[in-house]
Amino acid sequence: MFDLGWTELLVIGIVALIVVGPKDLPILFRRVGQFVGKAKGMAREFSSAMNDAADESGMREMSSSLNNSLKAATNPVGSAMDGVKSAAKSLTDIDPNSETGKLAAKRAEDTKKIQAATARAAAERKQREAVEAMSKADALDAEITPAAAKPAAKPAAKKPAAAKKPAAKKPAAKKPTAKKAPPKKTAAKKE
Repeated sequence: MFDLGWTELLVIGIVALIVVGPKDLPILFRRVGQFVGKAKGMAREFSSAMNDAADESGMREMSSSLNNSLKAATNPVGSAMDGVKSAAKSLTDIDPNSETGKLAAKRAEDTKKIQAATARAAAERKQREAVEAMSKADALDAEITPAAAKPAAKPAAKKPAAAKKPAAKKPAAKKPTAKKAPPKKTAAKKE
């Protein structure tokens, strides 16, 4: 109605408490409730009086026919489909003793036969596939069973978990060779 939330109602209650006072607040709320009740009663009475007047004058039938024509105008495809459905319904009501009725019955019987044959073929195919799967499983079991019956010649050697590859040797760094000192000059012989 007024679209008041809880916070708005709380604010109104606090303001009413401050303005009216705690002593007269219940009396105020009672009077407001009575006023709202009377207003709702008057609105309900007015609405029912208007509906009665519309029924007496025949406005309701006019409004329903007007609504139907408005719906048809706003949704022409829907109204056209309604016409097609009503026309098709009269075609589906077939006399069973007529030729068309006999053909429809024969067609329904043939459809049931086809469905039964299809279901039978599917069941046979599933059964055949199951037999093939069982034969394959038996063949695999036969291959595994003799291998398990033979004693193992040598158990496979396990690699240690911490086995490491030897590290590749790095070439040694070349040490700088000491330069040869030039030969000491001896005192030259003076001749």
